[in-house]
Amino acid sequence: MYRFESRVRYSETDEQGQLSLTGVLNYLQDCSTFQSEDLGIGIQYLTEHNHAWWVTSWQIVIDRYPCLGERIMVSTWPYDFKGIYGYRNFAIQDGEGRYLVKANSIWFFYDTGRQRPARVRQADIEAYGEPEMRLDMDYAPRRIALPENYEEREGIAVTRHHLDTNHHVNNAKYVEIARELLPENITVRELRAEYKKAAALGDYMIPRITKDGDGYVIALCDAQGGAYAAVMLRE
Repeated sequence: MYRFESRVRYSETDEQGQLSLTGVLNYLQDCSTFQSEDLGIGIQYLTEHNHAWWVTSWQIVIDRYPCLGERIMVSTWPYDFKGIYGYRNFAIQDGEGRYLVKANSIWFFYDTGRQRPARVRQADIEAYGEPEMRLDMDYAPRRIALPENYEEREGIAVTRHHLDTNHHVNNAKYVEIARELLPENITVRELRAEYKKAAALGDYMIPRITKDGDGYVIALCDAQGGAYAAVMLRE
């Protein structure tokens, strides 16, 4: 298990003075990035070996959003590797060790030279050590069904502030765009995201939003209706 301590910064909070949904997601992906960097198998190592880890889905359950100035512990650990996939849990806890956030994620290993998914080899993961136990939570399916009925919203052009080191839209940015489409009074307690294809600079994402029970499904699509990402947000 890899952990780091932090304190919720003003720049990470929303209008209520709590860590924003984007802030939660950023803490989680930063934690896994820190682990890989500290183990010497981070971004530079992967780039030199023509490989990358790309996230294909998130499930994040939020019991409470930490407040401005609150001290938190962020942790992550891989619990399984199969074929091209890696499976990783995350948690955010308060100063007393109580869980504020529990999360599951699925990643796939990608050969950037051949531009196709690659099978994970033991040499690619041995630095992580033995996989740990899976976090106790209710696991949702990786795939998100896209409703046939939806309301289409104004399109969004991909600009440089959306991009990460892979030159694609960062996975947190899709969620941030989807969150902005919800009513103001919604408090998101569960996030699911499925990433279908990478959007890059100059692409145009057209949101399709559907009310689904106690939440919303937002598909961010290209001009032909193919989804870049599907995001489910529940109260």
